[in-house]
Amino acid sequence: TVDTACSSSLVALHLACQALRQRECSMALVSGVSVIPTPDVFVEFSRQRGLAADGRCKSFSASADGTIWAEGVGVLVLERLSEATRLGHRVLAVVRGSAVNSDGASNGLTAPNGVSQQRVIRQALTGAGLTAADVDVVEAHGTGTKLGDPIEAEAILATYGQDRSTPVCLGSLKSNIGHAMAASGVLAVIKMVEAMRHGMIPRTLHVEEPSPHVDWASGDVALLTENKPWPDDAKLRRAGVSSFGLSGTNAHVVLEQHRAPAAPDITTTEHEPLAWTLSARDPKALREQAGRLHAALTESPQWRPLDIGYSLATTRSNFAHRAVAVGSDREDLLRALSKLADGSAWPTLVTATAKDRRVAYLFDGQGSQRPDMGSGLYERFPAFARAWDRISAEFGKHLDHSLTDVYLGRGDAATADLVDDTLYAQAGLFTMEIALFELLAEWGVRPDFVSGHSIGETAAAYAAGVLSLEDVTTLIVTRGRALRQVPPGAMVALRAGEDEAREFLGRTGAALDLAAVNSPTSVVVSGASEAVAGFRARWTESGREARTLNVRHAFHSRHVEAVLGEFREVLESLTFRTPALPVVSTVTGRLIEPTELSTSEYWLRQVRQTVRFHDAVRELSGQGVGTFVEIGPSGALASAGLECLGDEASFHAVQRPGSPGDVCLMTAVAELHAGGTTVDWATVLAGGRATDLPVYPFQHGSYWLAPVTRAADGEPSAGVPAPGEYARPSAPEEPRTMLELVRLEAAIALSITDPGLITDDSSFLDLGFDSISALRLSNRLAAVTGLDLPPSLLFDHPTPAELAARLDELSAADLDGAGVYALLEEIDELDDEDLEMTEEEHTAISELLAKLSAKWSR
Repeated sequence: TVDTACSSSLVALHLACQALRQRECSMALVSGVSVIPTPDVFVEFSRQRGLAADGRCKSFSASADGTIWAEGVGVLVLERLSEATRLGHRVLAVVRGSAVNSDGASNGLTAPNGVSQQRVIRQALTGAGLTAADVDVVEAHGTGTKLGDPIEAEAILATYGQDRSTPVCLGSLKSNIGHAMAASGVLAVIKMVEAMRHGMIPRTLHVEEPSPHVDWASGDVALLTENKPWPDDAKLRRAGVSSFGLSGTNAHVVLEQHRAPAAPDITTTEHEPLAWTLSARDPKALREQAGRLHAALTESPQWRPLDIGYSLATTRSNFAHRAVAVGSDREDLLRALSKLADGSAWPTLVTATAKDRRVAYLFDGQGSQRPDMGSGLYERFPAFARAWDRISAEFGKHLDHSLTDVYLGRGDAATADLVDDTLYAQAGLFTMEIALFELLAEWGVRPDFVSGHSIGETAAAYAAGVLSLEDVTTLIVTRGRALRQVPPGAMVALRAGEDEAREFLGRTGAALDLAAVNSPTSVVVSGASEAVAGFRARWTESGREARTLNVRHAFHSRHVEAVLGEFREVLESLTFRTPALPVVSTVTGRLIEPTELSTSEYWLRQVRQTVRFHDAVRELSGQGVGTFVEIGPSGALASAGLECLGDEASFHAVQRPGSPGDVCLMTAVAELHAGGTTVDWATVLAGGRATDLPVYPFQHGSYWLAPVTRAADGEPSAGVPAPGEYARPSAPEEPRTMLELVRLEAAIALSITDPGLITDDSSFLDLGFDSISALRLSNRLAAVTGLDLPPSLLFDHPTPAELAARLDELSAADLDGAGVYALLEEIDELDDEDLEMTEEEHTAISELLAKLSAKWSR
């Protein structure tokens, strides 16, 4: 906070420039605020005859008779020019130089020192590396006083008025809005920046005759009594801005026009999917924002979809309520915006509330491979293509045919037949999955945990840094060749749970194995083709669902055991490293110890044993994972995971059969962003340029204090909160759940009139709670619930949802037998006439009491 009276904000600008040059910060916000809540300053200055009698500030005018006060606020965003250019931020003007000094000994507080003003101007010009003749206009302090204006004008004449071919223009914003005191400097800067942008220097009002107390002939200065065009020629537009404090602190800043280099002509492929991200603090504001953007873009067709997407993603804050429109052309994107504004669902529109969740990657297993998998991604995304080429080249040391020929459609009929070959399928899936993994990493999406289904676990291990690319390709090739030697077999997926499938297997006596448990209602059985066919027939005859998988061998069955010898030898030659990411095993269904993952025995078991995907997903959920991303071509794991956890988590497939790869990927990334996962949109939307967009639709509320009415005895009337209490927000009804109670009490503590503005996952810190208000809320909740709550309650449980869950736990633990008996006694004391209920409610309560009685009498 800087306080040098009237020069405060310009001094703050000078200090911010210094901090940026010395790299004490990368960005600075400079603000000046003037609020006049009481008439004191008017009274004091009117006594000194310092205020204009007609309420007009007549800067440098012969009729100047005093200043007039004004309220206002202005904010400047400052960055080093090099940094702003690198980040693609729009530069409005450049601070070329600045200086600050003090009057020192003078005629007193109310009398400026002209010599000091000349010095501060020359210091600023020296710092800017300019002469006075290089500056076109001076935005003066110009308060409209008979003493101050002439002294300042003489200083300008002695500096800017000398050695120039054309007059320097002179004006003052105070003639327009009055003297905004601490805000006046930053507002003067804003005036000059806007004048540069529009090429017009505004006139100074209320000047019929220039002040006779100034020797205007002593220098080349022109008082602006009319608007004047500002030429945009070879010379950059420049302006000096002065601000002088009542205490004697003077500041001067030299501003310069910024001419951005011509932007390169970036051409984008038509009909490629893009994402437009929007966010707001509440759903209503989100809809209004979509409506504003839709109206603005419809009205002005001169825009590129990529620029709009880039600007939305990189120049706006990310709030909790989010939406992302995904489209391949203007019409798609505008239609999604329109649907969002109407509150309607739409296939290309993603909406969610962002939550702080851990992320897990799930890598696909064999059977998910397909022709042309990754071909669209290879053509569209260079990072994907680079990774694919690197991995394919490593596999090329072992394989007869290129994976690019087999899976990207560049081969012949012979290579096309290899799509489902065990060796090529496993190598192709690994290549596809790691190329996706590296593309997402370039886009800033990174997992906290990894897991893989069968062969997908090799991709998970590589992603975690357990194996080098050379070693992991050796492992996959050896594994694939070994499994090629397994006798032909089959696998069938059943719509059943593990216990049901094992019981049916036991009754049939078939020589089959349970190959995978994918969800509570999905398992896979593996074995010889004839045995699988017979089992499938008996299964479907019983009226249950079964589906044969696209494989040629009976993986994860007893058939595998005969080919593990050669695989063991190669495994023992590989170098295993400590994983950089936690890995949840689908062999054990648990978070695996690094030492176990680095043994050949583990990888032998991994080929043979049941894939426990269901257990792995439950384990990841127990580790705090709430966002699951399927890495691979199928989308099957996302569906199975949803069956495992339901609404406890979100599942996202980056690819799905039958849909364009780039659209699927962009939609998945949009879903991740909407759910709260970090995405580097500047990279995703590289090539976009920042452009002006409609401002945020702030949801306005009235915060005027209600008048306090007095009763006949002079005491505040009923309804007025007592000292230390808070007004109760308006709520449609009393809270029915602990979460509603927490939100209501939080609203009371923050004086928020609508508890609905506090969402379940709002951070108490972001809402504005500090240590004192957090303690107050904790005390209020303790009083309402009767629980003994610690002072650190809000810091240990930082959102309303987490806090409500904790209070529910404490309430349940606090209710012992005596508490239950006391509660029932209270219910027993209620008279029938005290209870307002319908016949249906009466019946429901009676049935519940009967159930409780039966349960407790056992």
